[in-house]
Amino acid sequence: MRHLTLIRHAKSSWAHPEITDFERPLNPRGRRDAPLMAQQIAATDGLPDLWVSSPATRAVMTARMFADALNQPVDAIRLLPSLYEASLDTLIAAVRQLPETAHRVWLFGHNPGLTLLGQWLAASAPTHLPTCAAARFVLPDAHWFECQRDGATLSGWRSPKHPQD
Repeated sequence: MRHLTLIRHAKSSWAHPEITDFERPLNPRGRRDAPLMAQQIAATDGLPDLWVSSPATRAVMTARMFADALNQPVDAIRLLPSLYEASLDTLIAAVRQLPETAHRVWLFGHNPGLTLLGQWLAASAPTHLPTCAAARFVLPDAHWFECQRDGATLSGWRSPKHPQD
């Protein structure tokens, strides 16, 4: 059995029009929400075997804030360039290529991709993941490469505005 938690980056800042979308950092609300959500998710899910993040600043900042809040090493976060602006097919491929040694993965990324991936995994998944939201899935497959459309069960989801599953 595999566990996959999709985590959308926390609220980002639009205060600096001179920087690229890729470089946008978290705003104060995002910096406030990320550690709180980390604690809530870990209390429900436990800690992951593997942390995977888009390399975009706002996603990496979110992943690092989660790791810091849970006293986990930030250098354990694996950056996966294909997660930035990823299509559904790219995200499916990324999940199918996760290492077999990881049974519980937290994947930090962006919309609309994460919402689409969630709905692909389980039809009951939320139709929109707000910033810093997390959707948890249980995949009965023995291997990541076996994941299929509607092959997972949504075990819960939460966001800063809806902290309860």
